[in-house]
Amino acid sequence: MSIKKTSLYATATATTLALTLTACGGSGNSASGGHYDKNATVEIGSLYEPQNLDNTAGGGQGVTEALNGNVYEGLFKLTDDGKTEKLLAQDYKVSDDGLTYTFTLRDGVTFHSGKKLTSEDVKYSLEKVIADDSQSARKANLEVIKSIATPDARTVKVTLSQKSISFVYNLSYVWITNSQAKNLKTTEDGTGPYRLDKWTRGSALSMTRYAGYWGKAAANAKAVFHYYKDATALNNALATGAVDVVTGEQSPDALDQFKNNQNYKVNDGDSTTKLLLAFNDKAKPFTDVRVRQAVSAAIDDKKLLESVWGGYGKLIGSMVPPTDPWYEDLTKVNAYDPARAKKLLAEAGYGKGFDFTLDTPNYDPHPTAATFIKSQLAKVGITVKINTITPDEWYTKVYKNHDFTATLQEHVNDRDLVWYGNPDFYWGYDNKQVTRWVQQAEEAATTAEQTELLKKVGRKTAEDAASDWLYLYPQIVVANSKLSGYPVNGLNSQFFAYDIKKKS
Repeated sequence: MSIKKTSLYATATATTLALTLTACGGSGNSASGGHYDKNATVEIGSLYEPQNLDNTAGGGQGVTEALNGNVYEGLFKLTDDGKTEKLLAQDYKVSDDGLTYTFTLRDGVTFHSGKKLTSEDVKYSLEKVIADDSQSARKANLEVIKSIATPDARTVKVTLSQKSISFVYNLSYVWITNSQAKNLKTTEDGTGPYRLDKWTRGSALSMTRYAGYWGKAAANAKAVFHYYKDATALNNALATGAVDVVTGEQSPDALDQFKNNQNYKVNDGDSTTKLLLAFNDKAKPFTDVRVRQAVSAAIDDKKLLESVWGGYGKLIGSMVPPTDPWYEDLTKVNAYDPARAKKLLAEAGYGKGFDFTLDTPNYDPHPTAATFIKSQLAKVGITVKINTITPDEWYTKVYKNHDFTATLQEHVNDRDLVWYGNPDFYWGYDNKQVTRWVQQAEEAATTAEQTELLKKVGRKTAEDAASDWLYLYPQIVVANSKLSGYPVNGLNSQFFAYDIKKKS
């Protein structure tokens, strides 16, 4: 799962997790006329600088955005349209009982240090993800791994403790790193089409084309991620030509200057990022489902979305974005209805309201959303104290220690509904039927069976108001019209730069 650490740790963590926490640039975007420059430097603007360069150590959304697919690769990759494709795995076989996966690695793959990729590196990378100190977004999903064998240099044999229909999908989140590499928080040794050039904290991260890449060479010679503190600075950089493309527009009010200018293209893609008002379901008064339902019904999500994003973004009513296979429109469950909210509060014994503290990350749009929520809940007698905290404080206080009553957070990943099946997750939702459905879905024989079970999970968690899913972010990628080949969908914060072409 990924939460944005400057979007949780976007799992994920911001993990994510950030809790956080994207594919080859097929985008429908194309720069017409002229020839592209194979030696070009592509300047990319972003609000999400990595916390560090290791995605198992709380690097956050920024490390995924910059390094995933560009510097590091997995056995599989998740494309920009959500498909799982083989990458460092040339082929694989699954045993009849569904418990053993045998992978054959591509031949001729080298790390940026020059070391040849072997099965030992894959074993090391998988074990790193499930280690006790790992902060990987997929740690819990991959703890189903029972053993890893390496019969020869190109063969990896993974045995699971139980069937996992999502195993290959989850492997698309695992970066294969050199088992002999050191200091991966500040350096790298991946197999991707770029190698790290320089990371200047607080400013930029640059990558250069790797001459020894096993696959198709990057379409540009260099890609530089420039980091900005706020949306205004990011837009100014795009408008003045300091950057060629922004990975995700955060200021819809500024879009007109680009929409009405032939020198730019505004792309409205599909996001998987959900803004949550997450209750601690193990802390009073949110132990009472009626209170959670009341709070959800008291907040006008549509008005909030309009105030933050104008005409962009979607209401979803659950943890499931429309791009997930088990999506259903559940916006009518706990829909905005202040009268119902007051009735539910009275039934729960809070007819005169109550007070609670809302732990709020200090970056946009959280402070704006928190102020809106405070105003909305005041109308039904609930008093909200806003406690503004940094992403690092959020990770420790909320995610690790569960020391909160309610919080705001972005969850970046697709297919992260399953976290409601884990009663130990930070929001504490504990429904044994939901936990069983999630487990049964993971052990399903077919994707159709998996889908039906997870639809049940979606409905039940919505009915229980396990969280309040405020809205689904839009994914607005704005680029100079000289660019083509960039990704337009925000799947899990990936931003593949290697297919980006820049007209000379």
